[in-house]
Amino acid sequence: MNFDLTQIIHDGTYFLISVLGKAVFAPLIRDSELYWFYWLSAFLIAWGFWRICLLNFSPNALGFRENFLSKKIWLHPSAIRDYKFYLVNSLIMAWLFNSMWLDPIAIKSFLNEVSNVSLVDAPASKDTHVIVKIAYTLLFFVVYDFGRFVAHSLLHDVELLWKFHQVHHSAEVLTPFTAYRVHAVDLAIMAWVPMIFTATLTWIFEQGSGSGIGFYMFMGFHVIIWFFNLIDHLRHWHVWVTYGPVLNKWFISPAHHQLHHSADPRHWGCNRGYELAIWDRWYGTLVLPDENPPALTLGLHEIDKEKWKFQWQLQLQPFIDAIKCIRFGNK
Repeated sequence: MNFDLTQIIHDGTYFLISVLGKAVFAPLIRDSELYWFYWLSAFLIAWGFWRICLLNFSPNALGFRENFLSKKIWLHPSAIRDYKFYLVNSLIMAWLFNSMWLDPIAIKSFLNEVSNVSLVDAPASKDTHVIVKIAYTLLFFVVYDFGRFVAHSLLHDVELLWKFHQVHHSAEVLTPFTAYRVHAVDLAIMAWVPMIFTATLTWIFEQGSGSGIGFYMFMGFHVIIWFFNLIDHLRHWHVWVTYGPVLNKWFISPAHHQLHHSADPRHWGCNRGYELAIWDRWYGTLVLPDENPPALTLGLHEIDKEKWKFQWQLQLQPFIDAIKCIRFGNK
């Protein structure tokens, strides 16, 4: 077996530059969740809610810039850790995708084997009826959302997995980059579980249609997920945006998710849903946000703050805690 050090260095350098380049220039990549269009839509929605709603409750509140674009949020040590973690994670996840990532095709192949059906990853048919495609688009979103809820619940309810999910909840302030403060193990669970659900749904539709099937897309995203992308950056920001007393029972607003990050024991494990609130309602974890924004303290228990100050801690501390949990039942 030939060992070409020059080639290894060349490939490694190319991989490093290409991955970091995509991470840095994500706001210019249309199928990225950090595309500038979603930043702009989130900013406009945030400003609109502050102007129309928040000032009604607090007429003497600070201006939008002082409140939500201040250095105390965006240059907070916790926020800076988010930015660094985003870059580190871009390398880790790129490696996982290239080496050991679970593939929907593998899931469908497994289903074919156990059911003695030979159809494998059939191409989408141009003859698929529009009603079937609409049904698949809607069901895919519902099943994907349910899969996200199941995965998120596992991360909260299974003590071993919670050790990894703590990284995300250790954030003391919220910016859109906090969404990327997610340990690789955590991210794998959040990707694999919905993938199993959606791949199964796709397999069922393919058996019924006799060919591949696809959902409607816009700007590189499932069309419904694209719609929610317009506001989802506000889930990790301090602008209090709710959908009102009726819709709050059906959809997870940014305010729901900010409660999810609260350090108040009353809010621990609440509002786990991605976009739909019905799963939390049925599971008993839904906490409805008030129209008036509360004063929230974010992060984990005060005693744990020292565990999450450095990048190596964010990456390695969950493994240390998990080993202790396995060996000693340490919680």
